Formats: sequence, C-alpha cells, structure tokens
Amino acid sequence: MGRFLKWRHSRTVLGIPLVLLSVVMILHGLFGPVLAPKNLATVLTWIHFRGALALILLCAGNFFCLACPFMVVRNAARRLFKPWMNWPRALRNKWASIALFVAILFVYELFDLWNSPWWTAWLIAGYFIAALVIDGVFKHATFCKFVCPIGQFNFVASTVSPLEVSVRDQDVCVHCHTKDCIRGRRDNPAAPDFVVLQRGCELALFQPLKVGNMDCTFCLDCVHACPHDNVGILSRVPAAELMSDPMRSGIGLFSRRKDVAALVMVFTFGALLNVFGMVSPAYAVEDWVGGLLRVKVEAPALSAIFAFFLVVEPLVLLGVAAWLTKVWSGNSRALVPLAVRYSYALAPLGFGMWLAHYGFHFFSGLYTVIPVTQNALANLGWPILGAPAWRLTGIPPRFIHPLEMGFLLLGLAGSLLVAFRLAEEDAPGRTMRAFAPWASVSVILWLASLWLMYQPMEMRAMLMGG
Repeated sequence: MGRFLKWRHSRTVLGIPLVLLSVVMILHGLFGPVLAPKNLATVLTWIHFRGALALILLCAGNFFCLACPFMVVRNAARRLFKPWMNWPRALRNKWASIALFVAILFVYELFDLWNSPWWTAWLIAGYFIAALVIDGVFKHATFCKFVCPIGQFNFVASTVSPLEVSVRDQDVCVHCHTKDCIRGRRDNPAAPDFVVLQRGCELALFQPLKVGNMDCTFCLDCVHACPHDNVGILSRVPAAELMSDPMRSGIGLFSRRKDVAALVMVFTFGALLNVFGMVSPAYAVEDWVGGLLRVKVEAPALSAIFAFFLVVEPLVLLGVAAWLTKVWSGNSRALVPLAVRYSYALAPLGFGMWLAHYGFHFFSGLYTVIPVTQNALANLGWPILGAPAWRLTGIPPRFIHPLEMGFLLLGLAGSLLVAFRLAEEDAPGRTMRAFAPWASVSVILWLASLWLMYQPMEMRAMLMGG
C-alpha cells in the first residue's frame, strides 16, 4: 500500500468508487422502494457506512476522508474554476461545524431520516452540493476544516486511532528550506509566476509542528509534496495526542480552544443522545416533556431533550468536576480553562460509545445489503443475483453484545488513562485528587451507556428475518 499511497492520484482512485456508489444511493433513494429496509440509500447509509467508518477509525485512522467522494467532485470542479475568497476570520473555528453536527443529529430524529430513502438521498446530495459551493468560492480546504460534520466526527475519533500522518525524521525537516509540505512543490520557487506542481497541506498543518490527527484529512498532499520522502502514515500510541498540550500547527493549544473542546463534548454526549433516541424510554420521556411544555408537536420536546443532553448535562458534570479538581488539587487555573483542558479526556469514551452503537447496527445488519442489492437489480429487469434473500440479516445479538462491552470498556480505559496523565502533569503531588473528579465523570457516562445498551432498541432501516 505504501507505493500506491505515494502515487499522487491514489486519493482520486480511492474516491471514484465511492462517488459512483453515492450516485447509486442517491438514485435509488429518489426513485427506488419507499420502504427504508429495501432501499440502498438508507441501508448503506444508516447501517453499513456508519459502522464501517467507526471500525476503520478504530483499526487504522481517518481513511474515509482520504477517499472522500465529495473531494473527488470538488477537485474536478476546481480544474474549471478557481476559488477567490478566504474564509471569514470570524468563522475560522469549529462553532459552525458544531451547529451543523447538532443539526444533523436533530433532523435525524425529528424527521426519521433512517426511515426515509428520499430524505437520505437528498442529505447525500446536499453534502456534494455544499462541498462544491463552499470550496468553489473559498480557498484551501474550507469545507473539510470548518464545515463538514462528518469530518469533525472523524477528527475527534481519529485522536484515538493507531495511525497518523507524520514526519519520519525531524532532523530532515530542520534542514529543509523549501517547506514544500505546507507551501506546495513549485517549478521555480524564485519566480513570481511560479506554477504549483503539487499543492501542500490545505488545512494549514505544517508537518514538523503537527501533533496528532486533529484537522488532518489524510489527504496525503504533504506526502506527495515532500521532496525528501520524509512524511508518511506512521504508527503511534492511540490517544497519546490527548495526554499533553503542546503547541499544534494549525490549531494552537488545545487548552485554549473552547470550540474544539465543545466539539469533543458534542461528540461524547451526542453519542449518548443518539442511542437514547432509539430506546423505548426515550418515547416516554418525550411524551412527559411534551406534557410539561403543553405541546403536541415533537420539535419543542425534542429540542428540550437535546438541550439537556448537549448543554445542561455537560455544563453540570464538567463544571462540578473542574471545581472539585481546583479545590482538591489546588490547581491555579480558572474553572473554564480547567474544564476545557480535561474535556479532551472524554474523547476515547465518546468514541467507545459510538463504536458500540454503530457496531451493533453494522454487525446485526451486516448481510442486509445483499437482498437489497438483489431486489434493486431485479426491479431493473436484471436479476443476475437471483431472488432477494430477505432472511439474510446479520450476526446474532448474543455474539455482538460482548463486542459492545469491549468497545465501551476500551473507551473507558482510554479516558481514564488520558485524565490520569493530565492530572499527573498538573498536580504531581496530588495526582489522585485531580484525577478523581474526571474519573467519576467517565464512570458515570460509562454506566449510562451500559444501561442504554441493554434497553430494547429499534432496528432502524432493517428487516428482521423476512
């Protein structure tokens, strides 16, 4: 794979099949069966894509962004017209992408996207349109860095991935004068009318100062631009980037990035919220909230539930934990910077919750794509795969539950380790006092996710054994 990935067209080759698959999903979503479990748009999106994405992030890294179909179309469009504007300075943060992340979670529940092939198809098409419009107007990788909700999910999840794009030897970078990894390789750098032969990193990540996977799309532009073959996809200790707070190229200090910390909180508490929306107690809670608000429509009650999960709960838990850490360990930081610093410790647990949830649907519906594909071909008058085998579903739940437990335990262990390392650095003589509040928050969230895992859950976008 190394030789292939060093080829400058490798990303395009990986992305073209996903573009074609996306076109098939959009067409089938718009013109295929209206029943979600029989439509490729809903089955592939809500069962297979989400599960495969989480598993790839766990086992390797941000390889979906590497093969992103939206970027294939965007790069092709940029051959015809060049962007001319810079993204507004006030928006060069994660707040807009956080709002879009929350909006997708909200719309998913409000309009039952998992049950609507038509809306799912338009969601996919909307991603392509947004990438084309935003990156058609604004320079660099604006859509990836500041807008794309899938990209933000991948950025946070990949902080616990075992691979990262990094330099092999820092000494080589010290003696490099062209800095092609960030500036791009040029035919004649000294000339005012130079031609860029290979672009550098569009996300403003200077490789010698880059730390971890945050904001890295694995586009490999830096790999292709480096004249010394000194940048590659290298192995590392998962979550190591969360255990310290160095200055990061293109990002700065994690402890000063409230927007990135908020993204991690939405990622973590959103994992609980997304699971909660699929279990039976959620409907009772929604009815109860609707009664309190005296409304008969779903949106206000659902908004109140979202506000509790994504605003009230994080503020209370993190606020109390930060206050206890400050009092018990004598930390001199103010409460907000202290909460921001330790909030990153919850990323592994959040990823564990997403893994358990998406993994359950992925494995329990693993084979559902086979009868759906058979049915789609048969409806086109081309039944080469035979009659749809609707009884094909997936792996029995009794084999999946141990995997879910493993993912949750792995996430808990990662969060406890990160929190302990941060506490060890902040309070060498009072490490356990600084660590205990954040360990308690992690355990509370882990117990909540464990309880949700054993609740009756909807098998969305999936037929059950014919």
